[in-house]
Amino acid sequence: MLSIFNGLRELTVLSVSVRMVLAVICGGIIGIEREFKRRPAGFRTHILICLGAAMTTLTSQYLYLYMGLYTDMARLGAQVVAGIGFIGAGTIIVTRRQRVKGLTTAAGLWASAIIGLALGGGFYEGGIFATCLILLAELLFSRLEYRILESSPEVNLYVEYTDKTCLDDLLRLYREWGLKIMNMGIMRAERSETHNACALFTLRLTKGCNEEQLLEHVQSTRGVVNIREL
Repeated sequence: MLSIFNGLRELTVLSVSVRMVLAVICGGIIGIEREFKRRPAGFRTHILICLGAAMTTLTSQYLYLYMGLYTDMARLGAQVVAGIGFIGAGTIIVTRRQRVKGLTTAAGLWASAIIGLALGGGFYEGGIFATCLILLAELLFSRLEYRILESSPEVNLYVEYTDKTCLDDLLRLYREWGLKIMNMGIMRAERSETHNACALFTLRLTKGCNEEQLLEHVQSTRGVVNIREL
């Protein structure tokens, strides 16, 4: 452990102030990146969660050391770890294209609470180092993730269509774009005006084709009733 923090391990007015300020700084550093990307939980939310978690650990220590209440000091912190999922779940949404968004923000909120618990308990090195790693993951690793996805782009499409001619037009469209059909499943429609045929396609895209362009062209194909990306 770093010797510069040795004088702040005990529960004093100075150590309490340092722990709370560090919770605000570390929570704000994580939150400012989410705020920059216009995510649901941003700068102030991360600060409040990190600061609240730090206060939970400080309260546990105070009750044990100064009030003489000999209970489990980790109990309040355990409730924070479990309860933060309630807030994190509110940031997760499912878009119209059946994509899940907000998982990174929810994980960031949970990590901010853990950092707050660490700083509130006087584990300064762990809280600061974890903040740096989280910021590195959100800024640098996200770019690496996008590059990996771009190198091997695959898309799953659910298409509802009216007749076999439409299916032939779709297959012709895929050939013209140079797309490789990795898998295809077709379910026949019942003989009813309210039921359409549907097909599931797993396509490997080329470098000159992106998902938005593909969806627009498939949607404009005559006979296509509905299309969704899975």
